[in-house]
Amino acid sequence: MSTNGKADTTILVVDDVAASRYALGAVLRRDGHRVILAASAREALAELDACHRAGTLPDVALVDVGLPDMSGFELCRRLKDAPRTAALPVVHFSAASVAPADRCRGLDAGGEAYLTVPAEPEEIQAVVRAVARGARHRSDAEAEAGHLTRLAETILDVQSARCPRELAEAAAAGTDRLTKSPAAAFILAGDGSVHRGMSRRRATTVLPDADAHEAVARLVMRIMSGHVGVRSTVAPAPLWPPGFFQADPLSGAGPPDGARLAVARSREGSAPVCLAIPSYAQHPNPDTELLVGRLAHATALAAERLLMYEMERHIALTLQRSFLPTHVPQVPGTEVVVRYEPASSDTEIGGDFYAALPTAGGVLTAIGDVVGHSLDAATVMVEIRHALRAYCVEESDPRELAHRLDNMLQRYHPDVTATLCLALVDPATGRTRVANAGHIPPLVVSDSGSATYLKAYGPLLGLGLDRPAPTETTLRPTDRLLMVTDGLIETRGTDLAVSMQHLRTVAADAPLGVADLCDTLLACFGHDRDDDIALLALRLTGTR
Repeated sequence: MSTNGKADTTILVVDDVAASRYALGAVLRRDGHRVILAASAREALAELDACHRAGTLPDVALVDVGLPDMSGFELCRRLKDAPRTAALPVVHFSAASVAPADRCRGLDAGGEAYLTVPAEPEEIQAVVRAVARGARHRSDAEAEAGHLTRLAETILDVQSARCPRELAEAAAAGTDRLTKSPAAAFILAGDGSVHRGMSRRRATTVLPDADAHEAVARLVMRIMSGHVGVRSTVAPAPLWPPGFFQADPLSGAGPPDGARLAVARSREGSAPVCLAIPSYAQHPNPDTELLVGRLAHATALAAERLLMYEMERHIALTLQRSFLPTHVPQVPGTEVVVRYEPASSDTEIGGDFYAALPTAGGVLTAIGDVVGHSLDAATVMVEIRHALRAYCVEESDPRELAHRLDNMLQRYHPDVTATLCLALVDPATGRTRVANAGHIPPLVVSDSGSATYLKAYGPLLGLGLDRPAPTETTLRPTDRLLMVTDGLIETRGTDLAVSMQHLRTVAADAPLGVADLCDTLLACFGHDRDDDIALLALRLTGTR
């Protein structure tokens, strides 16, 4: 529609008097409007139905009050009650119903204005222009509100992403939603990797190879060189690799000749992101480019957070794995097997640890978990493990070792707590002494098909509470001592006691041997866990 508010405006005139109908049409055409004529309410509804199927509706309906098949007031009510025509402005007119009460009826029926005819052509034209202008402004405001709502919904999806891949997919889907066009999103990580997401509107053809992704990365880095914030540009075909989008659906010939880009970076040195649509796609209004730019900025902020978290997680995992070897030293007379599985990449790092250490009193096995999920938790885990190795050089009593570790946490990490289970096993006699600090108690699994939890309990480390006397039992060569962290069995919404009973049942039915026991439990419980998993199994071999 042009700025004068007339060109490209369509007016529906509904009047049963042919002469009046054509006269009104002539007045409106002289003012630059297109005119659709209808002689009755039924005919008007048919015209509107045809317009709706064609994807366009008139801008204003000029309706005579005294129609033969229903009153203009009733026609107006029907239009306002139907969702597809509810926003169509209605101007009533009449040469007979000219009293104030008639005007009130027209407005109460939903009409925007009321004309008394005959009227001067200039008055008719001015009223129609004013009503069309008001409707256009309302439509623009509603469209703007719709864009802002879609932007808010998209930013919420972006902020909910749990990894760079999900972030790229959410950003591409959001760009598609804002522009109604195929879209791609790219996140450039600091290690040189490119995370890409594509909207569903894209064709299911084969995507470009790694060289095309590298070309996009080089282009994005060139655009953002020395810049932060958001930059919008058009990348022509020589710079934008083909294959990310379909050919222009209107021309149907060849690949698109480039892409429209919104590139953003939250700060110098952080990961840049790029939102792209094909260059043939036109923004539905001038504000859409601004909205896409805001989405790009929100995506850049989310990317910085996620990539920083992934770097922290990588450091923590490296730290854990460097101090948690896959094989522990074998003490004569025993066989010890350990297993460790980190949680999925979408969750935070934990502080699970295990150890099997030779001491003067026998082999000391330990398993524990620092409360919390962060790099700090992994760091404290390493400190506890090293402290335990140092303490057991001169002391092997599980209760005393737990007491010393408790004091260490209170002194150096007063805000940290940890669970820990210690078991001291004499390989010659099988005598086993267990000190538990808030951890799942050990499970003794017999080759005969039974499994029993030891009654070993005590407060968490870091609370400074008294430690109960160790629980004692005697292991036989046909027994296996199993120690696990809660990540193996804990499930949100399920009572831990129920999960422990499930573990006991599966362990009792597991194949013989410590390795087979651990592998069976991992196969049964270790899929898609939200927490790290550590297992340690020991059995006596009868040799020294």
